[in-house]
Amino acid sequence: MNGKLTVAGIGSGKYSQITTEVLEALKICDCIVGYEVYINLVREHFPNKEYLSTPMRKEEERCRLALEQADSGKNVVFICSGDAGVYGMSGLIYEISREFPGVQINVLPGITAALSGSAILGAPLIHDFAVISLSDLMTPWEKIEKRLECASLSDFCIVLYNPMSHKRKDYLFKACEILLKNLPAETPCGYVKNIGREGEESKILSLKELQTAELDMFTTVFIGNSTTRVIESPCGKKLVTPRGYAFEALK
Repeated sequence: MNGKLTVAGIGSGKYSQITTEVLEALKICDCIVGYEVYINLVREHFPNKEYLSTPMRKEEERCRLALEQADSGKNVVFICSGDAGVYGMSGLIYEISREFPGVQINVLPGITAALSGSAILGAPLIHDFAVISLSDLMTPWEKIEKRLECASLSDFCIVLYNPMSHKRKDYLFKACEILLKNLPAETPCGYVKNIGREGEESKILSLKELQTAELDMFTTVFIGNSTTRVIESPCGKKLVTPRGYAFEALK
């Protein structure tokens, strides 16, 4: 009998931020499949499960492995960081699943970094926003440039995933260079490193200062729109974008 495959977002991997629905799926499954970094975030909480993984850049093989396990009759959970449908693997799972018509697939949402990072910085995403990855592994840089330009012209708040890596040290600088053509240098911005994990760090700064910040692929960047402000709250400085009701209070 064919089994079941649940594709689940585990958020940042912090146990308390994994949804109850995902935790229940992890408790009752036979096998957990995922990238090794994400597996290590849940292994201690579910030590008796079977764990299977593939290296980075082997995403298709990883999805096929999960489907094969489910096709053999197992109850499988395929874990992704953040949300499985936001730069996650649920789309690829569905594409490959056509080869496994008997497998029942269920997708469970998780807290993506745009939301968890926003909560740490304050409330920068109260109004319309765009999420753009600076990784050009699957998207040509020319297309990323166009998206950055259009988002800044449209006065969106912008969230940047994968802003920098060892091989892409200048991508954030180039991205800010594009944004600075349409946005003031003093535009309020912020970033959060290692959301929900050891070494979590956040900072509020200007767009010009952001351009030379030393970040990594575990950092999420937030760029404000024309109404975003830095607010002195009882718990320190917070990045806030008004939705409309309290705009006068932020002036």
